[in-house]
Amino acid sequence: MSHGSSHRVAVLVDEGSNPFELGVATELFGLSRPEIDRRWYDFTLCAAAPAVRMNDGMFTLSGVAGLEAADAADTLIVPNRPEPRTPPDPAVTAAIRRAAGRGARLVSFCTGAFTLAAAGVLDGRRATTHWKWAAEFTARYPGVRLEPDVLFVDDGDVLTAAGSAAALDLGLYLISRDHGAEIANTVSRRLVFAAHRDGGQRQFVERPVPAVPEASLAPLLAWALERLDRPLSVADLAARAAVSPATLHRRFRAELGTTPLAWLTGERVALACRLIERGELRLDVVAEASGLGTASNLRAQLRRRTGLSPTTYRRRFGPAACEPVG
Repeated sequence: MSHGSSHRVAVLVDEGSNPFELGVATELFGLSRPEIDRRWYDFTLCAAAPAVRMNDGMFTLSGVAGLEAADAADTLIVPNRPEPRTPPDPAVTAAIRRAAGRGARLVSFCTGAFTLAAAGVLDGRRATTHWKWAAEFTARYPGVRLEPDVLFVDDGDVLTAAGSAAALDLGLYLISRDHGAEIANTVSRRLVFAAHRDGGQRQFVERPVPAVPEASLAPLLAWALERLDRPLSVADLAARAAVSPATLHRRFRAELGTTPLAWLTGERVALACRLIERGELRLDVVAEASGLGTASNLRAQLRRRTGLSPTTYRRRFGPAACEPVG
């Protein structure tokens, strides 16, 4: 996105929307960020009616914009539907189809994927939704390529998150895609939220209560993050945790929903992105400092995780692209 003008984000609120998902979108895209020296998003809540009842009638949201805001949005976010079997308002699905027709980015949180599918914009596309509703979704929309066991799916201009917490993961991912890893990390720190969960991690992560506090992976992760420039291996992580590699693998799956190697690679790519954003031009230096080893591996991993080459990433998120706008 251009740093010279605000990217317009609209949340399309429908009857029964969940306040949490609205709060996630508002926190990530709607609040001003004085610690970030660039234009932030132009954020709007909109609906087909001037007043909308929230989930379980908790409260009624009023004073929101009309659907003309959806028609002007660069990114249109659809929050959850508490009862996905209930058809959405036809005015809502029509607004979604108009947005898709003009090339806006479409985003759904949790069961909001049902609304996107009802609008017909997910046919033939990859998507996800809450695991509880995966079978129902597939039965109703067999033309959608549902991925039922991931946190979120990026299918280009259509992105879908699996559940309420995954909405935070997807939102931070969008900020990273729009503004770079450094800015996304700044926002996640402000939220006191870990930014290491990528979309391919599992939705349903078993989190057994550890027998002792030291059983948590947190100390190991902190130790590893301070040593990303070193040739750390899964065996090194296991030795540090005083467990076997197989046990470490099980603990990563249980606590983080990913593997030790995937976590380590993801953190190295994130560090490489931050180094590029800070102005380091030498790819071999970035590769060595981030633990990715070689410039060719850096290119491959960066393209796989961001879809961009190092040159394109630097052009989009490097110091020259991030100068404050007067």
